[in-house]
Amino acid sequence: TSMGYTRRDFVGLASATLAAGTSGLARATEGPDDPLGVRQDFPANIGSTYLNSPYIAPSPISVMEAGTAFLEAKTKDPVSLGSMLGENQAVREKFAALVGAEVGEIGLLSTTSEGENIVTGSIDWRRGDNVVIDTLHYNTTMVLYSELAKRHGIDVRVVPDVDGAIQLDAIEARVDDRTRLVSVSWVSHRNGFRHDLDAVAEIAHAKGAYLYADAIQGIGALDLDVRQTGVDFFTSGTYKWLLGGYGLAPFFVRNELLGAVNPDRIGWRQVESEPSPGEYRFYDDARKFGYATPSFGAVYQLSAALDYLADVGVTNIEGHAVPLARMLNQALREQGFRVLTPIDNASQIVAFEHGTDAARARASLEEAAIKVSFREGDSQVRIGVALFNNAEDCDRLLATTKTWI
Repeated sequence: TSMGYTRRDFVGLASATLAAGTSGLARATEGPDDPLGVRQDFPANIGSTYLNSPYIAPSPISVMEAGTAFLEAKTKDPVSLGSMLGENQAVREKFAALVGAEVGEIGLLSTTSEGENIVTGSIDWRRGDNVVIDTLHYNTTMVLYSELAKRHGIDVRVVPDVDGAIQLDAIEARVDDRTRLVSVSWVSHRNGFRHDLDAVAEIAHAKGAYLYADAIQGIGALDLDVRQTGVDFFTSGTYKWLLGGYGLAPFFVRNELLGAVNPDRIGWRQVESEPSPGEYRFYDDARKFGYATPSFGAVYQLSAALDYLADVGVTNIEGHAVPLARMLNQALREQGFRVLTPIDNASQIVAFEHGTDAARARASLEEAAIKVSFREGDSQVRIGVALFNNAEDCDRLLATTKTWI
């Protein structure tokens, strides 16, 4: 709870049915077909096989109910700002607990890219400084650092992937005393490659550089404890593995670096008390990044999603999904496909070249009611194993891909 307000109080403003759906979690009994006891909560995987969570993850029913209850309340009796800000604070607390952070280290932004813009905007770049990124990073990074190179004369050092992996020695070879930042996707959207954040942080910190991580493809699916890893900053949108909606992105800034990272825009919600001209004081924690009215509907959805993830346990989710992804990786290789994800990778994502006519491949997947992503000019397929998937889902995919050979 926060500010004397709970989601149960809020849901009371909506229908009793919705209140029952969002005030508690009652998952199915676990079994061999549903190891985590969650499948009934995800209608997207009922009647089809949904393996497309790296693109957009389905939300469980309780998250839908939380969003619906918010909209119903806004229609009938709009929620007070104080109550909504209370839920905002509750989300910060829940997310901090999820990643092992202090609540003061968690801000709420709108998008994943916003966090990296804030971090890079806080660095006093000097001509000749450099940033180290890699070819498996997200598209925003390629644009962002190219633009910073034009504006500030910095050197953008790009580490190439080798057989779908970024080698630590290749990162280390590019980091020197002029490196200000190393930026990686913790889990790559391209092929699911998972960086060893501990090792990358050691390389960056040895030369006085910071480590930023785009964490949208990891948080919610893979366990992360910021007290046990050296990542300095990360951001994660909530519509993938965090099982929430759009327009919200938790932003982590390590406590000792909060004073060095500055908001990139200014508004009333960043100050501790009612402001007047010349009389105001910014928060000294990550609340300073929430400059204006957030997407409160997304806040309520994320609050329900964080409850759901806490109930299931991210450690359990990782322990379920990663072995299934590795099984798919091996099986696709045995079928003769060129798999773009390293065989020993420790994420829930697998990408491969389908090697056939894309229209034919799409048609066979549609006939089998299997949802995946086609990428790179439709030459590749990307799969994501979520908490609600099981071995039968994977076998169904493999039965279809077998017909492509």
